[in-house]
Amino acid sequence: MATGWEEVLTEAKEANIPVVLLDRGIEGPEDLYLTSVASDQVKEGRVAGEWLVNAVGDKPCNVVELQGTVGSSPAINRKQGFEEALAGKANLVITRSQTGDFTRSKGKEVMEGFIKAEDGGKNICAVYAHNDDMAVGAIQAIKDAGLKPGTDILVVSIDAVPDIFAAMVAGEANATVELTPNMAGPAFAALDAYLNNGTVPEKFIITESKLYTPADDPQGEYDRRKGLGY
Repeated sequence: MATGWEEVLTEAKEANIPVVLLDRGIEGPEDLYLTSVASDQVKEGRVAGEWLVNAVGDKPCNVVELQGTVGSSPAINRKQGFEEALAGKANLVITRSQTGDFTRSKGKEVMEGFIKAEDGGKNICAVYAHNDDMAVGAIQAIKDAGLKPGTDILVVSIDAVPDIFAAMVAGEANATVELTPNMAGPAFAALDAYLNNGTVPEKFIITESKLYTPADDPQGEYDRRKGLGY
């Protein structure tokens, strides 16, 4: 039996309506959509993990993880990539992992639980959040516990939204991996070429993912992004 989205995409195909997927993968026939425009979410997690590996070196580091919404492709893929980066690094251990549903409030709540369970946060070396909103919530929880985010507990996350750069400026976040905000640009370009010239785009268009740290002008990044609505 077809799922709800399969029925919708099938109806669109039968009506000759081209469908472009943005930032989400689906399990199903590829002929139901024209192209999928997304970041490489596994790579995002891997880049975050590689930064942490390099940051801690050979020092023991217990990591807590704030996962995205259970079952979502970003949560699955960002976890996979991060774990790939940590593979073979015996000094880096993910000791706790729980969903924060990609929200700031839930990220704060879950991080509070992690801190209580880990001797007031003393046993936590770093927090890896699947998005910046959860990281910002975690930062607040760390501060409420009397610890210094970015120093006592390293903070690495994904998205590169304005607030994480503000946290970097304050010395409270250490790294973020950009989720390219302009996915609509490549999507519209592919759709325009298809409709006007009959050019069939690649089935998967992968946008750039980039690591940012406090060395990458976080104040300037905040100023450039603060009015973009994300």
